[in-house]
Amino acid sequence: MTPNNPSPILQHLVEITGHRDHTRLEYSVISALRHLVGMRQVRKLEFFLVKDVTYVRPCLLLVDGEMVAPDAVPVPDSACPPLASHTELMQGLEQRSSSIQYTYADGSYRLWLPVRLDDRVVSCLEISNDSAYSAQTLDVINGIVEVYRNYQSLLDYSERDALTGLFNRKTFDEQFSRHTRDATSTTRPEDDVESHWLAVVDIDHFKQVNDRFGHVYGDEVLILVANLLKSSFRSQDRIFRFGGEEFVVLLRQATLEQARLIFNRFRTNIEQFAFPQVGRVTVSVGFTIVGYGAPVEIMGHADQALYHAKENGRNQVCYYEELMKGGQLQAADVAHDDVELF
Repeated sequence: MTPNNPSPILQHLVEITGHRDHTRLEYSVISALRHLVGMRQVRKLEFFLVKDVTYVRPCLLLVDGEMVAPDAVPVPDSACPPLASHTELMQGLEQRSSSIQYTYADGSYRLWLPVRLDDRVVSCLEISNDSAYSAQTLDVINGIVEVYRNYQSLLDYSERDALTGLFNRKTFDEQFSRHTRDATSTTRPEDDVESHWLAVVDIDHFKQVNDRFGHVYGDEVLILVANLLKSSFRSQDRIFRFGGEEFVVLLRQATLEQARLIFNRFRTNIEQFAFPQVGRVTVSVGFTIVGYGAPVEIMGHADQALYHAKENGRNQVCYYEELMKGGQLQAADVAHDDVELF
């Protein structure tokens, strides 16, 4: 269907630019395209790197013309195909095309619309249809998607820390409440089941780095730690710069044993990294399970575990529930004037 009246387009543009959340923004764009041009299936393809190989994580947004809820459980990295298996898409990305079309031998049609951040392709909308679109319809699709790209860039800019490129504290506050809502469960923390985990990471003796080497090298340490955070965790996890030398990690879908291994692997990566001029840097990590109590309490538990790590030698990973069980910590009420998140 090709629109003749501009009013529906304007109405959809108003709706698209009224959101402050990436997921809602995506769904408003898909809803607009479905009503304006029609399509059979839409997927969002997220790209991520593992050891210099680009992989694709698909998320179904629309099937048979009907909107579907996003996947409650993210597709694990191990189940994602490499980008090289999508030959036509990869060729179009290499040519830096803003839209890529391909009609298969059976007549089915694909349209890929890449989304870039800082000149790097981070995701792509994949539209499937029974036949190719007309030039006029493609103009409508490209116009809507260009508005989506620009607005998503604005949202992303407001959500990122300017120095490290990680998500900022404001974004953490918004996403953490959603994660705690999704993770609420009656399963006990000691059960060997996949859960969500919250970790607070603090660079040991960071003030001494600034005092001895200056803030330029201090900033470089923060940037390099942020890069090591990105490479040490999975693409489905979320990493934030919480402020100063403190970072927060939301680790998704892992058992306690896996979480402990992942956090310790990151700690070791930092310890073994040669920081220019500064030399050796270490981090302390405190973590807890997500889904047992209010967000401010969960954050307080991770903070208590972090402080225990720093007060007992630093350069270690401490698990709140384990410290409580061993009597090394005591339950404490976390007041809103002690930790202010929301």
